[in-house]
Amino acid sequence: MLILGIESSCDETAAAVVENGERILSSIVASQVLTHEKYGGVVPELASREHLRRIVPVVDEALKKANVSLAEIEAVAVTEGPGLIGSLLVGLVYGKAVALSLGKPLVGVNHLEGHIHAVMLENKMALATGRTTEQARTPAVTLVVSGGHTVLYHVDSAPNTALAAPLFTYRRLGQTRDDAAGEAFDKVAKLLALGYPGGPVIDSLARFGNSSAVEFGRIKMKGNQLDFSFSGLKTAALYRVRGTALAAEAEQRRAWRKSAGRATADEVRVHCSQATLDLVAGFQNAVVADLVERTLAAAARERVETIFVSGGVACNSLLRERFGEAGRRNRLSVFFPPPSLSTDNAAMIAAAGYHKLRRGERADASLTAHASLPLGV
Repeated sequence: MLILGIESSCDETAAAVVENGERILSSIVASQVLTHEKYGGVVPELASREHLRRIVPVVDEALKKANVSLAEIEAVAVTEGPGLIGSLLVGLVYGKAVALSLGKPLVGVNHLEGHIHAVMLENKMALATGRTTEQARTPAVTLVVSGGHTVLYHVDSAPNTALAAPLFTYRRLGQTRDDAAGEAFDKVAKLLALGYPGGPVIDSLARFGNSSAVEFGRIKMKGNQLDFSFSGLKTAALYRVRGTALAAEAEQRRAWRKSAGRATADEVRVHCSQATLDLVAGFQNAVVADLVERTLAAAARERVETIFVSGGVACNSLLRERFGEAGRRNRLSVFFPPPSLSTDNAAMIAAAGYHKLRRGERADASLTAHASLPLGV
């Protein structure tokens, strides 16, 4: 089954062709970083306008790279939420139009479910090519961590012999009560005039800082101990900057960036003091430590031996390193998708859609976008 996946939940227009939910024939992503960079975050109205401009050429490129015609597509899977409503509608309406014109099945996919299936999609490809012999099995605890989401799920699958397709179930264990982890990275990077998106630049700069030099402390939660909160860390960073030499340095860096235009992380580092590098290293260490600690606690509570980690922040090098160490120490199997499948993409939407289609799920013309679409219970 050749599935055309379409993803437009935030600021990246993506299309992919995936065969049988396990082989990527093409995956095209058009980034909007240049559009939103000067604002230090995604501007919803600009995002939806960019999706309108790019959706047709992105789908055309995905078909061309996969070497298939639109007529050969057997189904369309499109993100229905959660995300920015204007952005979602562009991909959803286009996906519905393609399916209707072809007379082919249409299925709506939850963006978060797509991130979970990105892990399994990568594992299937790795098994097929001999890059691994370890299968990503369920039940598993999954951390979906990005600029818009930080959620822990218990993921399981049960065979469905009648439909010859597994039935996946999702139970939410914990979630952020305020900022998502990626959002916190972006806001601290904006505070320090380091650039956008904040996650990658902080990851690069933190390697040159001493994370022990700036102590952020442990995040304490009342109630559900598997919930997250990053607003306190963000505020702690603000207090360490406001009214200090770091604030003056950030203003100088902001003026330099305005005149210099786009800059690499290495170029930004030249304009950073050791104190700034230590601050971002300490901040990153605090965020990563909390993500790993609560995910391990969830795995212990649920008595599972498998952890999936996906979403844009899953690209963070320290996060991957710490989870690798924790997995070996606790005899847990930890699975990440590659960076290309960690950030928003349409291959994960097609992969998740494949299982829905095999279970007989279909959407009709009433399918609409939901900005706060939940996953699981």
